[in-house]
Amino acid sequence: MAWSWRYEGADGGAVSGPAETFGSQADAESWIGQTWRQLTASGITSVTLVEDDRVEYQMSLLPTAE
Repeated sequence: MAWSWRYEGADGGAVSGPAETFGSQADAESWIGQTWRQLTASGITSVTLVEDDRVEYQMSLLPTAE
């Protein structure tokens, strides 16, 4: 099974990002934890974790409002 991330911009539309694939969910989550700042700097505001074609979950990369 291959894990990967899909990327979305501020308007909710798909945007291109790194085409990384991972052997496990933990590896994918570790990678996003290390790179989310660079992704947001390039205009990516949310990501979706996908295993093959199945969506595991979606999350925002933006800080929560206080």
